[in-house]
Amino acid sequence: MNLSNRVAIITGAAQGIGEATALRMAGAGADIAVVDLNLPGAEKVAERIRAQGRRSLAIRCDVTCAADIAQTAERVLRELGQIDILINNAGIAGRAAPIGEVTLEEWNHVLTLDLTSVFLWCKAVLPHMFERGYGKIVNIASMAGKEGNPNMIPYSAAKAGVIALTKALAKEVVSKGVYVNCVAPAVIATPILEQLSPEQIQYLISKIPMGRLGRPEEVAAVVHFLASDDASFVTGQCYDASGGRATY
Repeated sequence: MNLSNRVAIITGAAQGIGEATALRMAGAGADIAVVDLNLPGAEKVAERIRAQGRRSLAIRCDVTCAADIAQTAERVLRELGQIDILINNAGIAGRAAPIGEVTLEEWNHVLTLDLTSVFLWCKAVLPHMFERGYGKIVNIASMAGKEGNPNMIPYSAAKAGVIALTKALAKEVVSKGVYVNCVAPAVIATPILEQLSPEQIQYLISKIPMGRLGRPEEVAAVVHFLASDDASFVTGQCYDASGGRATY
């Protein structure tokens, strides 16, 4: 799964799954644009990547803002020369609450950050990928998008949208050399768990036959495969990293 001479943009890469993916892909030879709202955190990850001998940019970007995304993509092209891989990882869980307590503002915030950002990023990089006849897009969905989690209505709906967007876009762009897939993790040991109550976390773990949290590195391994040329006959797919939670 060699990624030499590839340039990847990874959103939400200052921590968790994004950080693990950035470090793994750099280890496989890729140059990485570490994109996050948390610039100091992104810079720490970029420094670790540069220590491996790869090029890396740390870029602050609000993934809900189309102008920010366009400027980020332009900077990556200007400084790293190309965009081969896009990993749409940035997202939030939102507040755990029954639907009657979810405000419209909370709904809009989660949908914008978890789903609309994927749409905006794909639009931003696809013209360049079409021009070169090559591209790999991997979106981070969730088991919540396949099965639905109670008290997580906005998040479940957004991640279901990510899965559907992935499948639709894959069919649309496959003739132009661009592959689009997504990964659906179950609950993973990342800082996003700080947004959930202990009861909510235990509920999610109880659904996993392996009986434990997943690790960011375990998700990163699946993302790495889908971003590589080894996944040469794979597009429009949703790969689970769920410890056996879903078997369909």
